[in-house]
Amino acid sequence: MPTPTPEIEHIATNGDSQEIDSKYRLIILAAKRSKQLQRGARPRIDIDAQKHKPTRIALEEVMRGKVQFEIKETDKHLPTND
Repeated sequence: MPTPTPEIEHIATNGDSQEIDSKYRLIILAAKRSKQLQRGARPRIDIDAQKHKPTRIALEEVMRGKVQFEIKETDKHLPTND
């Protein structure tokens, strides 16, 4: 199993970016942003897109706080598996 890079651990534990409370949220945000980049979106940071893969660009954007997101509360009316 791959180990998280120090920068991912730093963001997840220190909360340097907008409400990134876990490394899992960081990865999910970067994955969604990577898909946008692959579909033609322009990078939001100054980086050579020819030299870096969309996943790396997306991760860097999220870590720098260039990707805006909101955390929605779950619907309290949905049945649970108790």
